[in-house]
Amino acid sequence: MAARVRAPGFYRASVLMVLGVALSAGLTWVVRMSTGHSTFHHYLSGDAILTVSLIAVPLLFLIGIGGFDYWFYWAAGRPTRPEDHSGHGARSWKDYFRVNTDHKVIGIQYTVTSFFFLLVGGLIAMLMRAQLAQPGAQFVDANTFNGLFSVHATLLIFLFVIPVFAGLANFVLPLMIGAPDMAFPRLNALSYWLLPVAGFMMLGSFFAPGGAFADGWTAYAPLSTNMPIGQTFFSVGVQFAGASSVMTALNFLVTIITMRAPGMSFFRMPLLVWANFATSLLVVIATPFIAASQFFVLLDRALGFNFFNAGHGGDVLMYQHVFWFYSHPAVYIMMLPGFGIISEIIAVKSRKPIFGYRMMAFSLLAIVGLGFTVWAHHMFTSGMAAWIRIPMAITTAIIAIPTGIKIFSWLATLWRGVLHLDTPMLFALGFLTTFTLGGISGVMLAMVPFDIHVSSTYFIVAHIHYVLFGGSLMTIFAGVYYWFPKMTGRMYDERLGKWHFWSTFVFFNLTFGPMHILGMQGMPRRVATYAAKFADMNLFISIASFGLGLSTLIFLYNIVTSWRGGPISIANPWRGMTLEWQVTSPPPIFNFDRVPTVVGGPYEYGVPGAVHGILAPTPATVGAGSRLAGAQRE
Repeated sequence: MAARVRAPGFYRASVLMVLGVALSAGLTWVVRMSTGHSTFHHYLSGDAILTVSLIAVPLLFLIGIGGFDYWFYWAAGRPTRPEDHSGHGARSWKDYFRVNTDHKVIGIQYTVTSFFFLLVGGLIAMLMRAQLAQPGAQFVDANTFNGLFSVHATLLIFLFVIPVFAGLANFVLPLMIGAPDMAFPRLNALSYWLLPVAGFMMLGSFFAPGGAFADGWTAYAPLSTNMPIGQTFFSVGVQFAGASSVMTALNFLVTIITMRAPGMSFFRMPLLVWANFATSLLVVIATPFIAASQFFVLLDRALGFNFFNAGHGGDVLMYQHVFWFYSHPAVYIMMLPGFGIISEIIAVKSRKPIFGYRMMAFSLLAIVGLGFTVWAHHMFTSGMAAWIRIPMAITTAIIAIPTGIKIFSWLATLWRGVLHLDTPMLFALGFLTTFTLGGISGVMLAMVPFDIHVSSTYFIVAHIHYVLFGGSLMTIFAGVYYWFPKMTGRMYDERLGKWHFWSTFVFFNLTFGPMHILGMQGMPRRVATYAAKFADMNLFISIASFGLGLSTLIFLYNIVTSWRGGPISIANPWRGMTLEWQVTSPPPIFNFDRVPTVVGGPYEYGVPGAVHGILAPTPATVGAGSRLAGAQRE
């Protein structure tokens, strides 16, 4: 990507975007004027023009800010701009709003942008719970409510949980393996800038004629092929988000395989690196399937291909099979990086080596394989062939085994450890509790009769939130607090951190725990109103959800004020042994002044003379490394 984006780049981007919008408006006017010519009108339908516009205008913006300058120069045979590293690193807050090739800057860009979409999705959730506090229409009509829960789920899955893990890994993974940067810095920057494009496209659907896409984040056909044009915003936005994920995953894979420091074998890698390696394999294999599902929808909508029109030989169940072949592995894409985060925190905060390190690594790879064998358990009530239910139920139960291995390994690591119950550790323990509860309800849903009973009820809402909020978000909060000193060079307020944890943990369980009961009693999900017999429990849930929303404000206040004026952090406040803690906080622009050499495992706490990495293979440095390791042990 461009070395540095200056003001003329943004001016150029604005001009190109205006030209793109003007061209789209002109084509729309031509179509409206040509309604008398059926053939011309069919091939230039409103959906076709909107699809091309939603692809072209963001690309024009990326071209305008210099996102493709290097590649354009290379393709044209002109001398490419030398990499003078002027666009590498952040020297002021303005550098975070420019195209930057430093993996640490990109990591912070990813993380902050993702949390912005978390806040937007959370505000939508508050409006939904206000609507559901009592039966009847309180604030919005049924169609608007459908749009709210659709955008809420889409933002939090595609624009928060998946990319925020990529952001945290972007910052710490090259440091953990002793690399100066990611393998493809320009591609790394491009993968970030696709993210806000996708997010604002999703939000922009609210302003489309007919309102936002209102068929859920699954966008089931044929409903999605017959929705107003807001649906096109979803289908194109998912393509941009998916392209971002694939670019990041390929970058992680190449970085991990080719750029590890001398001495760092695969079985000396921290488990966070293993987790992102496994996640990247899932992303690269699975994401093309959701891209395909949305291409089919776009072709149906814009050009009348009839992939999902049963009257013309289409197959609506094909959409669900293709969609869930991605979207169940996507659950593990949203979980495996969190497993890595928890492994790092529990080892450091209990001052013990991870129990069963190799089994933990192998179980990550087992989840990658098994994750592609369970997709149809989302379709037990879809009308698919009945015989498929049995093998899918079996594999769904089996996939709990590698996850159970991790739970028992974490518990064994905690056993008789020297526990430091600070904020990252509290969120790690909260994750163990809530995720295990979500896993138990997941095993229940693997049983076909029970799944049929609670399908499309609030039991499913409770389950998915225990897995993704109680699981993923707990690990995200833990990771942000844990690496906050490394990312900012400052310490957060520990007292506010603990207030944040306890308010989140209590109000989370008060909000989503009762939903299991509502589901068992038969309350359907995705409804704007409900029977009066469910009123009291829904009011309780809504009140608890407002408390959960307020708990996030504690986090925001703590992070913002600590980033601006918190106490200066030392290089290694947690006394961790992995490589990222052996450099300054924040790290140097290219991470290491000298190439580190890895001489031991990452979790050898309590092992006499243990050291993980040293900065140069000299006797003096080895001695210094050993003394450092001795100071880290208790």
